[in-house]
Amino acid sequence: MTYAAKPARAFARATSAPGAIPVAALVALGVFATAILSIRTLGDGDSWWHVTAGQWILARGEIPHADPFSLTMAGASWTAHEWLAEVLLALAFRAAGWGGVMLLTGACAAVAAFIVCRYVARFLEGPALIIVALLGLGLTAPGLLARPHMLALPCLAFWVVGLMRAREADRAPSPWLVAIMALWANLHGGFALGLALIGPFALEALLLAAPGRRKAVFVSWFGFSLLASSAALLTPHGLEGLLFPFKLLGMQSLASIGEWKPADFGKLGVLELALLGLLALALSRPLRVAPVRLLLMLGLLHLALSHMRHQTILGIIAPLLLAEPIARALGQEPAPASVERRVPPFWQAAVAALCAALVVARLAMPVVRSDNPSTPMTALAAVPAALKAQPVLNSYDFGGYLISLGVRPFIDGRTDLYGDEMMARYMAITTPRPEALDGALDRYKIAWTIFNPNEPVVGLLDRRPGWRRLHADTVAVVHVRDGVLP
Repeated sequence: MTYAAKPARAFARATSAPGAIPVAALVALGVFATAILSIRTLGDGDSWWHVTAGQWILARGEIPHADPFSLTMAGASWTAHEWLAEVLLALAFRAAGWGGVMLLTGACAAVAAFIVCRYVARFLEGPALIIVALLGLGLTAPGLLARPHMLALPCLAFWVVGLMRAREADRAPSPWLVAIMALWANLHGGFALGLALIGPFALEALLLAAPGRRKAVFVSWFGFSLLASSAALLTPHGLEGLLFPFKLLGMQSLASIGEWKPADFGKLGVLELALLGLLALALSRPLRVAPVRLLLMLGLLHLALSHMRHQTILGIIAPLLLAEPIARALGQEPAPASVERRVPPFWQAAVAALCAALVVARLAMPVVRSDNPSTPMTALAAVPAALKAQPVLNSYDFGGYLISLGVRPFIDGRTDLYGDEMMARYMAITTPRPEALDGALDRYKIAWTIFNPNEPVVGLLDRRPGWRRLHADTVAVVHVRDGVLP
């Protein structure tokens, strides 16, 4: 892809445009501050079991291939595809507790934000840069959680920028991206999207290449795709790890999990604002997106509308794809790829000082964990130790916290481990269907249960002979079988 910018004007704009790179640095700093200072970063119950899995790996020096945690799937085959992210989370926890986990999460989110904003700042400046950056990163806000996908977010940003820079230079992607893929494949299953993204950019390269160069272009991009796919095999799980994301996407039970549900437009959100803004721009200005990239954008939008969790992906990739078309629609002249906007020394020192101050503040302030919809701390504290050692039937959202306490959950957030059959059985138990509940209580010799008060199964347990409430609060209700406790 070529640009028509006059070199002198482009250089002056790239090096002196007010706020271009400082905006990227400040946005990244804002993301970092939000992640490390908001307890919401620890609001997902899966954070508990991810840290525990990392501790398990560090303690034994091996990657689990069979489930070591649950009641119902103990010993079953388990692809711990996020093992490296879990080790990093466990190391952060070992170093500084939950504050360390928040710092690691915030650092990764900030790096991804900076990569995106830095690239977008080549094309946009002023209010346009700020609006595009904030809308894009706003889409990632719901996913700003202490989980492996956040640790892999810089890989996604770096990968897409690398592919786009390769297209700008009309060459195959840098071999450094192969190393990024090897890292990404050990952090999170999202690496499969990275492999899939090679296709659209390779197709664009072929379509725009001169007839005499198409064979060379095909060979170079195909060779890169082979190297990247080979790098994705460099995990403890090999081929199984490469196929895992595709098997997960084929699970029917994902539709019952919150983050896999469709986007909710019942109230105004960032996704709706972004779509309305794009629509307004397209209706008022000549906004033109290259055909292949337009198809890619539509595909990413479809994913974001179908599954809320994919809004994070859209928030990272959409600004990168749309920065140049938006700039041209607004009459802003893009800087050539050879010109790098660098953070001025003053901003480097200021951002470094603010980062240091935030780190000190985070480490100085104790992280107080308390009850939340996935963490029934008060309820578990009321359960005697002898009872915790006995089989439990639990809410899906509570599984991660139970694992962290050494309690074997009936179910937890590892949907891939439990599979469609077990997930369907769990849904029947909690809907509730009395025969399904009775069957589970008897089959697994359940001694106690813990559920969210709003789950229908709680009422059924209240009416079931031989069971009584042990504890109840706004987060969880604990039932115990008669005769289990003295």
